[in-house]
Amino acid sequence: MILTRGARITGAVLLAVLAAVVGGWIVRDLRVVGEPLDLLRYWAGYTDARPEGLPATLQADPVLFLVYVVALIAALRSSVAATTLVTTGIVTFVLRLPGVWIIGASWMDQRYGDELRTRALIGTFVALAAGLALIVTGAAGRRQPADACEPLPTGPGQGAGVTAFLALGISGAVLIAWEVRQFVTLPSALYPDWFIGGRVIRTGLTAAPPGWSSVVLAVLCLVVAWTALFRAVHARPLGMILGAFLLVSGATGTARAFHHGMTDRFGDLGAEQQLIVLTSVLLLLTGAAALLVLVRRGPQDADGRNQGYGGYGHPPAGTPGYGYPRGGAPGYGYPQGGTPGYGYPQGGTPGYGYPPGGGGANPPPPASPPPAW
Repeated sequence: MILTRGARITGAVLLAVLAAVVGGWIVRDLRVVGEPLDLLRYWAGYTDARPEGLPATLQADPVLFLVYVVALIAALRSSVAATTLVTTGIVTFVLRLPGVWIIGASWMDQRYGDELRTRALIGTFVALAAGLALIVTGAAGRRQPADACEPLPTGPGQGAGVTAFLALGISGAVLIAWEVRQFVTLPSALYPDWFIGGRVIRTGLTAAPPGWSSVVLAVLCLVVAWTALFRAVHARPLGMILGAFLLVSGATGTARAFHHGMTDRFGDLGAEQQLIVLTSVLLLLTGAAALLVLVRRGPQDADGRNQGYGGYGHPPAGTPGYGYPRGGAPGYGYPQGGTPGYGYPQGGTPGYGYPPGGGGANPPPPASPPPAW
């Protein structure tokens, strides 16, 4: 299935709205903070970052802005436009959902004014509505290709699928391990704030709490890692989105480790501090690897069609496949009209895979595990 022209335009408009909302908050923070470098340091989670004004965004917001811009271009031109719209809508919805109860919480009164919180709440509902609209547009706006030469969506290649499985699978497992550690070590009264937001956990006005974003990222990484092995179409756009968040999280965590001198005295650090530094480096490498291998289209067969769910499985109904001769056509050992047939039947067209499917939290100080998004 490919996306209709009307669905492409609708998806592009929705993505432009989402990019405008995020971009507006970033511009607001640049004006409040004064120096762009101070905002970058705040996004990176430096403990000595002291901006003039309190930013409303965190490190996930610039990543989301780039995701929306790239997805907008893909919606207008790419063969994976449908899955791009659906996956971008899903990521948007799960990252903006906590804002429904966080922005209006009483403990936000001490950080942001009523006017700013009202604007943020309106923006959150706009983002949620646009995310749901992207899912509906990508799912309902598909059509059959008009001719055999029209390119169809492709999943990752075999090697790319294995690499994505390792990169995203390892990242997801590590993030889950850190969340288990948080659940075990954090006081029972504090852990809910880590997951859904609270007074003692610093959360941006537009960002999801660290525990929420970490669990969401880990679960999505594990799902995409598994489906990438079978070259599912959605593994490419969703895997690249996750790779971008992993890359940024790992890069900021690594920069934070260098800034605070943790790399210079790595041998003197405790075991947990060393694991924090190593986790940041790991996320940096796995995120970059996922982006590099998933950015390229997977291979297609001679008809220009994708090899499907892993390139294996039964052919669609009425379509000839390996070892199954077409009705009325000669096949190996199946004569037609008294004329013996030799060799294999004509190759059919296999299916092309499954149809489609930070919020970053401010990183904790170096004594806590690195953020997920």
